[in-house]
Amino acid sequence: MKIAVLGTGFAGRTMAAALAKLGHEVVIGTRDPHATLARQDTDTMGTPPFAKWRTQHVDVALAAYPDAAAAAELVINLTNGMGSLDALAAAGTRNLAGKILMDIANPLDPSQGFPPSLNPVNTDSLGEQIQQAFPEAKVVKTLNTMNAGLMVNPGRVGGGDHSVFVSGNDADAKKAVTSLLQSLGHQDIIDLGDITTARGPEMMLPVWIRLWGALGTPDFNFKIVR
Repeated sequence: MKIAVLGTGFAGRTMAAALAKLGHEVVIGTRDPHATLARQDTDTMGTPPFAKWRTQHVDVALAAYPDAAAAAELVINLTNGMGSLDALAAAGTRNLAGKILMDIANPLDPSQGFPPSLNPVNTDSLGEQIQQAFPEAKVVKTLNTMNAGLMVNPGRVGGGDHSVFVSGNDADAKKAVTSLLQSLGHQDIIDLGDITTARGPEMMLPVWIRLWGALGTPDFNFKIVR
C-alpha cells in the first residue's frame, strides 16, 4: 500500500520505518523537505536530526505535504495536534478526498505549562474537527493512547495484551485500519463507533500523562478487561 505519514518527529519516523519494514511504500510528509533535511539540531524531545535518521532508512521517501498526500492511498496524521488542521490543509483537501485519514495526533496545548491541557475537549475532539474540515476524507482515530514504540510493537509490553481503539464514520475505512493495526501486532482492537467517540480516547491523555509521571516510563498502555 502507498502510505503517507505526515510528521517528521519521533512518532512519524517510528511509524514510517515500521510500515516500510512490512513492505508498504512509505513517504514522510513535511512542510519543506529542504528545511527538514538541513536541520542539524535535536528537537525538544532529543530526537536526532531527520537527515541523520534518513541515512538509515533510505526506503522511506520525503516529500512536501501535498505531494506526499496526493500519491498515497492512506494518509497518517502524526503531526503536532495543535497544528494538525493547518498541516492537513497544507496537504490539500483534494489530495485527501476519498482516502483513509488515520489520525493519531492529540490536541495537547502546552501554553499554560505542565501538564498540557486538551483543546478541544468534552463536546468536541481533534478527530471530529479533522472530519468536519475534510468531509470527503475517511477519518479514523486510533493509536493515540500509547507511545510510538507500542504503536508499532505492542508486544514490548504485556506480550501485546492491551487495547487499542478505533473511531470513525466509515465502516470500510475502520476495517482497513483494523487490518493495518493487526499487521503491526495489535490484538485487542475495539471499535468505539462513529467519529464523535474519538472524544473518549483523546480525553484519556491527561491520565496517560500522569501515569507516565507515576510509573517513570511511557512504556505502558490501557487494557479493557471484560
